[in-house]
Amino acid sequence: MKYFPLIAIFCLLASCSKRNLVYFSDIESNSDFSIPIDNVMEPRIQEDDLLSITVTSLNPESNLLFNAGVMQPSGQMQNTVVSTPINENYLVDQNGNVNYPVIGQINLKGLTKQEAVQKMTQLVSEYVKDPIINIRFMNFKVTVIGEVMQPATFVVPTEKITVLEALGLAGDMTAFGRRENVLVIREKDGVRSATRLNLNEKEVLSSSLYYLQQNDVVYVEPYKTKAIQSDTNPRTFALITSLTSLAVLLIFQLRFVNQNR
Repeated sequence: MKYFPLIAIFCLLASCSKRNLVYFSDIESNSDFSIPIDNVMEPRIQEDDLLSITVTSLNPESNLLFNAGVMQPSGQMQNTVVSTPINENYLVDQNGNVNYPVIGQINLKGLTKQEAVQKMTQLVSEYVKDPIINIRFMNFKVTVIGEVMQPATFVVPTEKITVLEALGLAGDMTAFGRRENVLVIREKDGVRSATRLNLNEKEVLSSSLYYLQQNDVVYVEPYKTKAIQSDTNPRTFALITSLTSLAVLLIFQLRFVNQNR
């Protein structure tokens, strides 16, 4: 029993090295896996979203009016209207409204892009015949932090991204990242939630969090070995590990010699 502490330390170190670093490791290597894609969630317009809203119609003057907010006659060229865009991006305020030229306040909170296009088309049609409305998220972004190679905030032009793609943008997890305990932090309807994903299991592919929403934060928790190393001088940690391994080897060698006497 006098060697028990050393054996315990050795077992602890050994257990730290036995980690599953494989994504979706429960998918057998010699079999195919498929799952219906029914967890795609279209982003819905939220407070503080920045939207690009443009109007196209057969009337050039109306296009300039809605897209720029003002029309500035050149004063030099007859029958010519010159307009300098002021701001084609519209911030969604805390009440879910955008302040749009001519129309005024329009509430778009909670709508998908398609629903917002339908609403805007109906409103603009009162002033312009057969308008075509285009809406884009200009600040659709996700943040990846923790045990990844390049933690950062990423703007997503396609407005669609999975948790795996976000990790790919961040250079993937380091060896110390806990793949079985990835945290996704999301704000929706005034509520902030935090949910954990196990990327070692295939069930994450059908999770509602597999597709990220704008402003989501992905946090990769470090494994406890990283904490031990960060709190200990690297040379000291290496020395302790080496001495522990040597001590355990000597113990087993002595036991082996004693058993063969």
